[in-house]
Amino acid sequence: MKRLVVLCMLVVMLLTSATGCTKRGGALSPYDVAVEQGFTGSEQEWLDSLKGDSAYDLWLKAGNVGTFDDFLASLSPTIHHHQIHITTTQGDVAVSSKALLSVVSVNSTFSQGVSTYSGAGSGVIYQLDKVKGDAYIITNFHVIYDSDSKGNGISDDIKVSLYGMEHAQYAIPATYVGGSVYYDIAVLKVRDSEVLRQSDAMAVSLLAESENVSVGQTAIAVGNPEALGISVTKGIVCVDSESIALTTADESATVTMRVIRIDTPINPGNSGGGLFDAEGRLIGITNAKIIDVSTESIGYAIPVKVATRVADNIIDYCADGSHTTMQRCVLGVTLGASASKAIYDIKTGKVTIVEAVTVTKISQGSLVEGKIKVDDIILSVKIDGKIYKITRTFMLVDAMLNVRVGDVVEMVVLRDGKEVYVNFTITEDCVISY
Repeated sequence: MKRLVVLCMLVVMLLTSATGCTKRGGALSPYDVAVEQGFTGSEQEWLDSLKGDSAYDLWLKAGNVGTFDDFLASLSPTIHHHQIHITTTQGDVAVSSKALLSVVSVNSTFSQGVSTYSGAGSGVIYQLDKVKGDAYIITNFHVIYDSDSKGNGISDDIKVSLYGMEHAQYAIPATYVGGSVYYDIAVLKVRDSEVLRQSDAMAVSLLAESENVSVGQTAIAVGNPEALGISVTKGIVCVDSESIALTTADESATVTMRVIRIDTPINPGNSGGGLFDAEGRLIGITNAKIIDVSTESIGYAIPVKVATRVADNIIDYCADGSHTTMQRCVLGVTLGASASKAIYDIKTGKVTIVEAVTVTKISQGSLVEGKIKVDDIILSVKIDGKIYKITRTFMLVDAMLNVRVGDVVEMVVLRDGKEVYVNFTITEDCVISY
């Protein structure tokens, strides 16, 4: 029987390749230097031997002077012909090491009657103040919640441990700030920790707001599988965005969750850990996998733009104790794709899916009733001065995670072939606990 199981994971590594260059300004290229030093293979074989070295650094060491753009201009036409990928990143070890310092193991203790029991998971350091010893940590809701536990099911004894310090004497107490059972995201707070102050721990670096996850890119998970300690695994992104059905941690509902599909090995205990790209930037929070004898290497992660926006909402609404759950704005529109196609970008070598995001239904009495119409195609939305282009159905939903009560949202729609500008103010009436 096929089971979709919730789990925890985090990975960070970096895939790097290097490329050669030819003589420029009379200086020898790194390949020429290598030959003079005894290398007997072809230029391509030399390239393959570079592994994590930076070709640009080697170019400079060979006596060349110039910027990275000058380096690119010097590349062999043969290398350009084969479209060798160029990167100045430091390699898998360096990237993984940095990610390891941004991930924690999470131990949650629960009570049932007079007995106690524990569950293990992972988390990522989202915000960090080393001077104060404070941090906000993102994890999965199901890591710190158990429906069989007494009270509200939230663990009242949560401890996190840093990589290399996964021993009882270094365990750091953490408190639950708030969460969303439907997004499977929770935020923990560490306060005044001397262990944190004295460590080399660091907050995760994030995928740039303007960038998207691409199919085939490196996906490194860092987490605490089987509660054996923080470790690293590596794979690729298989699907950049898809929807799966999951039962919530409190077993109250089945929700449709947007996720990234990966083939990176993840296991129970990885839940709440980080998924990183080849640059060491966080691209997701690992949370589930399929377990079945006929299925191999299908795991899932909550996209970073969903996880961090939910976390920001939780911090804004719950850190002062006024709420315990995320406060989500509901527009009251149902979206669909009236057109969809894959587009290949010859400059980046990437293929992306582009949709015509169309309004298919509007709820009566909703915030946008009378302003948005069925069959409108949503082109963009502006929130707090930032414009989000809407080219996939999930993009509007993700963007709306940024709104707060009192915000004015400006939207551009295509209606009967003409661009129409609408705006509306977020009110308490359209916000629900989620």
